[in-house]
Amino acid sequence: MGSRMTVIRLANGGLLLHSPVATSPELLDAVRGLGEVSYMVAPNRFHHLHVAEWQREFSSAALYLARGLGQKRPELQSTQPLPMPQDAPWRSDVDHLEVEGVPLMNEVVFFHRSTRTLVIADLAFHIGEDAPLSTRWFFRLSGSYGRLAPTRLEKLMVRDRAAFCASLRQVLAWPFERVVMAHGDIIPSGGRDALAAGYASILGSRDRSRAAASAC
Repeated sequence: MGSRMTVIRLANGGLLLHSPVATSPELLDAVRGLGEVSYMVAPNRFHHLHVAEWQREFSSAALYLARGLGQKRPELQSTQPLPMPQDAPWRSDVDHLEVEGVPLMNEVVFFHRSTRTLVIADLAFHIGEDAPLSTRWFFRLSGSYGRLAPTRLEKLMVRDRAAFCASLRQVLAWPFERVVMAHGDIIPSGGRDALAAGYASILGSRDRSRAAASAC
């Protein structure tokens, strides 16, 4: 399926690395060419495998872990709890939100205001025809192929539906157009509507019956 790291350049020139992937000399050179790495974020309890590699290369960068990762990966050094949005060092450029109600994942999503970009890890996928055949079949069977949506597995991981839907509605309140996810093809525009459609079965619709509309 592959995985994507997103690099956000902040107004002060510093870089925020979201969901670090495996390092390579070429990738490290490319990142250094963009600026100084100030912050690194492991955005959920699944996206952490390569964090230590980046820490060794950028030891002065502050590392922030999704809730629960500190206990899962106690060997990671110089970790800091994720700050409240109003206290985050990137608050001038980026909003962030912890998605509640999915304790197995505890994903933190980010909104880069100036580019109207939502950055996510496993909140949704966008797997299309460029993916390997086995990946395409898996996402077809999961009901999320060819669109921005979670798989049935992500839906099953929701433990507190009300809390999850409240978080998702906060995400959808951001005026994003582009969606950059860890897995799949980037959505260049119309991302907010695409994400809402992908979660329609959970969020319900104002056009449906009152029972369906109150699914959350």
